[in-house]
Amino acid sequence: MRKAEISRKTTETSLNVSVNLDGTGAYDVKTSVGFFDHMMEQLARHSLIDITLAAKGDLHIDDHHTVEDAGIALGQAVSQALGERKGIRRYGSCDLPMDEVLSRCAIDISGRPFLIFKVNFPTHKIGSFDTELVREWFQAFAMNAGITLHIENVYGTNSHHIAESCFKALARALRDALEIDPRQKNVIPSTKGTLSK
Repeated sequence: MRKAEISRKTTETSLNVSVNLDGTGAYDVKTSVGFFDHMMEQLARHSLIDITLAAKGDLHIDDHHTVEDAGIALGQAVSQALGERKGIRRYGSCDLPMDEVLSRCAIDISGRPFLIFKVNFPTHKIGSFDTELVREWFQAFAMNAGITLHIENVYGTNSHHIAESCFKALARALRDALEIDPRQKNVIPSTKGTLSK
């Protein structure tokens, strides 16, 4: 089983994360940032990655450090669980509709982290959650998971739907890219022979 656990402690946050890439989409997420918890639950459910995430952060300042550090730790856990990346399909993409919104995601489990983020929000807040933190999480996750990640909102008017469609599109792309290809179970899908950072 492809599993990993990461603990991260700084003066700003304390996090414990575990993942099972061959899971069922089970989740136990507790960060005290309500909308962000909802997004992590969507990520787990639609990627079929089991995710446990417990975070305590300096929320008296704002949600930034908690959200960003959760992206760092979750990315590190996914990277660790992948190991040498043998047998994975490597690439995944998804066009994700959600009511009036369409978002798309394309990823390469490349070992070369990069983020293209073409998402604009019509509001600065979703409830009490700063919409600029969506990009911060995607950046932290991509850099630490070692993936090339392109995410784009094609159209939409509701900030909640835009954010949620982006997380769900990533989830579905991850589900495809992380899946073991039965035609090359023990082969690293690269002519270089490695997909490590």
